[in-house]
Amino acid sequence: MTDRARTAAPVLTVLAALAALWYLAAFLTGGGPRAIVPAPHEVAFAVAQGVFGAPVTSPHSLIYHAAVTAATALAGFALACVVGILLAVAIVHQRVLDQSLMPWIVASQTVPVLAIAPMVVVVLGNAGITGLLPKALIAAWLSFFPIATGMVAGLRAPDSLQLDVMRTYSASGWDVFAKLRWPASMSYLFVSLKIAATLAVVGAIVAELPTGAQAGLGARLLAGSYYGQTLQIWAALCMAALLSLAAIGATDLAQRALIRSRGGRA
Repeated sequence: MTDRARTAAPVLTVLAALAALWYLAAFLTGGGPRAIVPAPHEVAFAVAQGVFGAPVTSPHSLIYHAAVTAATALAGFALACVVGILLAVAIVHQRVLDQSLMPWIVASQTVPVLAIAPMVVVVLGNAGITGLLPKALIAAWLSFFPIATGMVAGLRAPDSLQLDVMRTYSASGWDVFAKLRWPASMSYLFVSLKIAATLAVVGAIVAELPTGAQAGLGARLLAGSYYGQTLQIWAALCMAALLSLAAIGATDLAQRALIRSRGGRA
């Protein structure tokens, strides 16, 4: 058995077990298009219909709704990256910020995003701010935490011996940051980015629920729940999972490109 087959075998075994449990749940709930748990092949057919059965500009297309959610998630992810990295740099270099900001960063994740989303939408809507920005802020709120905490750990990764060597060569604070701390933080950053990318998708979907959006996977889920279209709900959920996988894949490709640019092997 090759190394690739050894790696794939446990994953395929788990997938087969999940598929068997899924079919069992579908059988126990009666099956059919309005079943609580439709069969996997029914969901796969609904996804295929949503992807290939309508033009991508049609409100019936899952590609159309996924693109709307992806735009919100990408905007929130970009905002989370900027805020998270800047906060991490400030925390590492200012002890008072470490003691004052870190507890609040941790506490920010104890507030349910479902409770925050309607308030953000209402407050910004009263200020005349609608559209992409309120939803992007909610996605950013959910995804900035792993970036901030991961970067703090990464920037602090160099040990005292490495820092002493930099001081021996009279390195400035900028040199220590640019040539030691920042490169050391990259492995931590990309792990955090993969987590944040999936959270941004979740945040974008959650943000679409209280806004009464007509487009997006969140709107698709909401419409399916209103009209009892179970297959529509499951198809939207599967599309959201595929969107999250695509986000993780894009982050992994960026990491590999960075490694190659530094002369390493991805």
